Amino acid sequence: MSTPLSFIDSYKKTIKSYDEVIDKNGQVKPHWATLFEALEAVGMEELAIRNKEIVNKLKENGVTYNVYDSETGLVRPWKLDPIPFIIHQSEWATIEKGLIQRANLLDLIYKDIYGEQLLIKNNIIPAELVYDNTGFLRPCFDVNQKDYHQLTILACDIARGPDGKMWLLDNRVQSPSGTGYALENRIVMANVFPKLNKNIHRSKLGPYFNELQKTVGKFGTNSDNPNVVFLSPGEGNETYFEHVYLSSYLGYTLVEGSDLLVREGYVWLKTIDQLERVDVIIKRVDDLWCDPLELNSNSLLGIPGLLQVMRLGNVTVINPPGIAVLENHGLMAFIQNACKFLLKEPLIMNSTATWWCGQTKELNYVLNNLPKLIIKKTNRNLGVKSIYGRKLNEEELKELKITILKNPKEFVAQEEVSLSTTPSLIDGEIVPRLAVIRAFLISDGKNYKVMQGGLTRSSVIEDKFQISNQFGGISKDTWIITDNLKEQLEEEEQKEQIIEIKKSNQVSRSTALTSRNAENLFWVGRLSERTMVLTGFLKIIFSRLNENVSNHGKKQPEFLIVLLKALTHLTQSYPGFVGEDGVEDETVFEKPLAELISLIKDPEKEGSVAYNVQSLLYSINHISEKWNHDTKRIISLIEDSLTGLKESNANNLSRTTHGLDKLYIRMMAFYGNTYETLPRENGFFLFEAGKNIERFLSLISVIQTLFCFKRSDEVEQLLLESVLENHNLLAQYRSIYKSQISLVAVINMLFLEKNSPYTLAYILDTLSYNIGQLPKKSELNQLSIAEKKVLEASTIIKLIDPEELVQADEANYREVLDETINVVSNLLSSVTNGLSSLYFNHSVMQLSFLDTEKIDSDEV
Repeated sequence: MSTPLSFIDSYKKTIKSYDEVIDKNGQVKPHWATLFEALEAVGMEELAIRNKEIVNKLKENGVTYNVYDSETGLVRPWKLDPIPFIIHQSEWATIEKGLIQRANLLDLIYKDIYGEQLLIKNNIIPAELVYDNTGFLRPCFDVNQKDYHQLTILACDIARGPDGKMWLLDNRVQSPSGTGYALENRIVMANVFPKLNKNIHRSKLGPYFNELQKTVGKFGTNSDNPNVVFLSPGEGNETYFEHVYLSSYLGYTLVEGSDLLVREGYVWLKTIDQLERVDVIIKRVDDLWCDPLELNSNSLLGIPGLLQVMRLGNVTVINPPGIAVLENHGLMAFIQNACKFLLKEPLIMNSTATWWCGQTKELNYVLNNLPKLIIKKTNRNLGVKSIYGRKLNEEELKELKITILKNPKEFVAQEEVSLSTTPSLIDGEIVPRLAVIRAFLISDGKNYKVMQGGLTRSSVIEDKFQISNQFGGISKDTWIITDNLKEQLEEEEQKEQIIEIKKSNQVSRSTALTSRNAENLFWVGRLSERTMVLTGFLKIIFSRLNENVSNHGKKQPEFLIVLLKALTHLTQSYPGFVGEDGVEDETVFEKPLAELISLIKDPEKEGSVAYNVQSLLYSINHISEKWNHDTKRIISLIEDSLTGLKESNANNLSRTTHGLDKLYIRMMAFYGNTYETLPRENGFFLFEAGKNIERFLSLISVIQTLFCFKRSDEVEQLLLESVLENHNLLAQYRSIYKSQISLVAVINMLFLEKNSPYTLAYILDTLSYNIGQLPKKSELNQLSIAEKKVLEASTIIKLIDPEELVQADEANYREVLDETINVVSNLLSSVTNGLSSLYFNHSVMQLSFLDTEKIDSDEV
């Protein structure tokens, strides 16, 4: 019997080209040998288990990548290979030099393009390549920020080329993404796979983020404590998870364009307290969309007047608009000459050979060699993919030639080089896959510093260079390892001590609540309560239906019909069980399941459980930075419940009711966790206000439907028991009254009891307190409109006479009860309008952008 091959021997047999594991002499590199020894010790079975744990951990943490035009939905779970990509520090030091040189060069090119334009005047770079590029923005020509480097942060995609050295494949400067994913990869790997770290010391990622905080701290007129915001396009952006993750990790306020405005020559953050002046904007919105006043007038993502504020030096934007011109693929053809002209030295790190088709000689070469080239547009546009000549047949090659000849200046061609492979865990086997590292740099004002790690992405399919997460690539934790453990630890410890002082400066800024976040928190409170009330009410109805199984073709008992009508009024999903214009449809009561199932599963039906949960998740995801790790896990479970309820059907009621139970418990867990973890600040008080407004309105809706008309004692007994059960008051009622349920006693409890969270008096007292904690807009500290409406409703409720409310006229109509409910219902509806006008619509008049003397998308 033959001895099984070791992991490393088995892997070597699968290598088809040069690989990261093997050195130029054909030997396994020592650091890779150490890693394979660790993998061998773990074993394939446990490696598979760890891989599943990584998948679960990423899901729990809500790590996603939003895929545009995805057939399976927008959100794609983040993928992380348990086998890291490793480079020795001795090689990384050389790579760093090349990256730092490239960053300085790009910064100089940017400043020249928007400055003296010596590169164009000296024919180093063709003028057409700059002026015809969508990344070149003429309004940015006179925008010059005060720091030495205009290019503050930079990402470079690198891979090992045919000469065995790292080559630079691409630059990302507009809104370079990936640092948050790299950090999350490191944290997940450390938690799930600690055994892999044995005998291997890897450099930390923390110093990069510390350096970022130090750099950002230097900007702004208030440099001791600058107000920094992280500008995101919003929840639909492909890397929105990272926007939330980094803003929270760095302690900066996550904003969208609508959260900011320009006034008197400054950028201001709209909070529910006041306008706060912004010193620094870390931009994740593409350049063209940053300022609808001077750039793309159709943009809803930017800040009108931003460029003028930048010209005045009153705000710093990282990286500034206009920088996208550096992402022009055509510049690669001239980068070597630009380096010699600006830096007086050759490039340290090679780039892929590039030909711009705007030149006759280069165009002819490209047309004659299409099968071995990669064709790209000079303008980097979403959805325009690279064209691999070797994949095209003769007819397709002819069509491509015709397309290029129509406008040669729009095209560049790059040599298709064979890149190195690296070990990856694919379908339970360790096999080689093509990989690219995204390295990250940050300016310290004088030079650039490189993250000691990065975001490596590998292809799922063998020999297929599709490493982008848009196309299903897998990420890897990237390790820069060193043999000099003591020296490395001392250096990192020193760096981390320096930044602790800077971190403390941001604490006072992190609590600002934007008007948009305030509104979302308010609606999270309302929609979570709305979902719980509806879910609880449906559970009671299903329970009563099961207890009162009627014969086929017979009408349901009266109390059930009343409950079903109450359900329609509660959800406002008319006609439902109420009918058109109040005319009942008897058939809907004979077979109520169709309407009930629709009220559970139909996401298009306003008022349904699925519709409410979708709306809730929408608001939750818009303020993802507010939720801690445990809350995010609960949110993930709620998403699972939504998926399950959408599959509900009348043939499996037990599964449906079980799904409602799970959703109710998860919603209660979400509320409980949120209540316990949200700081007692404005956001918490708005969340509680929303919850209590919804609780009040839902309770009086049910009371009005069930009891505004007098019914037989037997029916009212059943209805009273149902409403007490639905609002968690049945046990308390029996404990207090110890008698048969009576309407007077129930009204007394539902309206006047002050010690139960589900009674009207308690709800209004709590609501009054929460609204009272919000910022006052009147200098005289007067009650707001919302406070006055709550006080008026509270007074009406507390002055009611239960005996009077239950009196019915000859038509069995309880007029006083009905009118009282209508009045307080209108008052509570006005509270929402009052809160909206005070805090959600921060309507501050936009002054002249020019009267100032008074005062991205990036693919990972």
